[in-house]
Amino acid sequence: MKITSIIAIYGLFWVMSAFFVLPFGVRTHEELGAPKVPGQADSAPGNFSPRRIIKRATILSTLLFAFYYLNYVNGWITVADLDITTYLSH
Repeated sequence: MKITSIIAIYGLFWVMSAFFVLPFGVRTHEELGAPKVPGQADSAPGNFSPRRIIKRATILSTLLFAFYYLNYVNGWITVADLDITTYLSH
């Protein structure tokens, strides 16, 4: 696998992981007991922390990419394994 492919696939895993971890641990101002700014949406986060999200997304994407790369090298699950038409014809 080329280094450019590794970077591109890792980037996809990172973005997917960032969207996955984004809602975890976020609390609204009401849940935190903090005052709201006039005109603020009730659902706006009161403890948004980009560094925490970046750290969590990096850890998760590294783990997911490691499993992906190990499967790529060792061939544990192949395209033939995912072909459900062979199972339906029996």
